[in-house]
Amino acid sequence: MTQTTRRQFLASSAILAGSFALPLRALAQEGPIKIGTLTPLTGAGGPYGPVMADTVKAVVAGVNAAGGVLGRQVEVISEDDQTNPEAGVRAARKLIDVDGVSAIMGTWASSVTTAVAPLCWESGTMLTTVSGADSITLLPHEGYIVRTQPNTILQGRKFGEFTVELGAGKVFFMSPQTPFADSQFSEITKVVEAAGGSTAKLIYDDKKPTYRSEVDELMAFEPDVVVLGGYMPDTTVLLKDIYRAGYEGKMLAFAYSVNQKLVDALPAEVVEGIYTIAPSPAEGSAAYKALTELTGIAAPDPYTTQIFDQVNMVLMAIAAAGDASGSAIRDSFRTVSQGDGKPVHTALEGLEAIAAGEAVNYDGASGPCDFTEEGDILDCQFRYEQVKDGAFTLLKIA
Repeated sequence: MTQTTRRQFLASSAILAGSFALPLRALAQEGPIKIGTLTPLTGAGGPYGPVMADTVKAVVAGVNAAGGVLGRQVEVISEDDQTNPEAGVRAARKLIDVDGVSAIMGTWASSVTTAVAPLCWESGTMLTTVSGADSITLLPHEGYIVRTQPNTILQGRKFGEFTVELGAGKVFFMSPQTPFADSQFSEITKVVEAAGGSTAKLIYDDKKPTYRSEVDELMAFEPDVVVLGGYMPDTTVLLKDIYRAGYEGKMLAFAYSVNQKLVDALPAEVVEGIYTIAPSPAEGSAAYKALTELTGIAAPDPYTTQIFDQVNMVLMAIAAAGDASGSAIRDSFRTVSQGDGKPVHTALEGLEAIAAGEAVNYDGASGPCDFTEEGDILDCQFRYEQVKDGAFTLLKIA
C-alpha cells in the first residue's frame, strides 16, 4: 500500500475534481451540508478507520472544489467509535445532536453498528455501514440502513465452501461472542455437513491474555481446519498459543484480523500458511481506478472501497432528491445506485448527470452497489489469499 501524508492524501482530490469539473455555483444561504464518518480510528479496527475517514474527506474535497451539492459546500465531521459500542453511541450522539449530520458513514464493527442504528432511525439520519452481521438489516430501521458489506450468511457459506475445498472433514470454529459468530458458524456447518464432515464451536473471551485451555479443546477435536472468527488483537494471542500447542492443520481467518500488520508482528513460523477471505474490491472498475488516483493507495482494502462508494452515493442521493435531509437520502438512495440510468463511477460524474436531468446508476469500487429492500447488497466477489514467506499470495477471486 502506497504511503502518503495526510496533506498529500487530501490534496490529491484535485485530480478527480479536475477530471469531472462542474460549473461553480454560489454558496447557498442554508450553510454547509453536514455528513459524518464514524469509523474505528483506534481499537481493533484501528488499521482501517483512519484511511476510511480520509477517503470520505478526499471525495468531498473534490466535490466542493467543483461547486458542492445543491449549491452548498459539504462538511465532513469525523468521529472515532474506538471499535467499542459505548464509545460509538457517544460519538453518534454528538454527530446527530450537536453537529446535525444527515448521514453517518462507515461503522465497522457489527456491535457498534447495532448500538448506534436506533439513534439513526429515530432521528431520521441515514446510516451506511461496512458491518456484516445478519441481525443489522433485520432491525426495524425503516430504510435508514444500507450496507456495502456482504451479510454473514453469504460470508459463512463462503468460509464453509473453502474449508471443504481445502479437504476438511472436521472444522473447528473459534470466535469471541460477536453479533455474527452464531450465524457464521451455522452457515459453515451446513456446508461442511452436506459434504460429509463435522464441526465444533468454541466462543472465547476476547480480553484474555492466553487461550491455552481453549487451544486444548481445539487439539482434542483434531480438526483439519481451524476457522478464526475474531479481531486482530485476540487473534494475535490465539495464534501464538495454537503454534505453541503444535497444531499442524490448516487455519482460515477473516482478512481484517489476519492482515499484514499482524503478519509483521508475529514470528514467520506462527503465521506461515494461514488462509484469509475478504470481500473483494471491484479491481479494474472505473470507480476503483478513480479511488486509487484520488488517494494514491495502489491496493485499497475492502472497507476503503466500500466507504468510497457510500459517500459517492450519499452525495448523489442528496442531489437527486434536491434535499439534504436524512429522509431524503433514504428515499433517493436506490434511485442513484441501481436501475436503468446512465452508468456513473464517481459522485462528480453523477452530480453532472443529475444536474443535466439524467437518471444515474452508480457502479462502485466495491462492486455493483445494488441493494435489497432490507439494505443488503445483492452480489459480491470474495478474495482468497494465503500467507507465504511473510506476504499474502492471491489464490483466487470468486
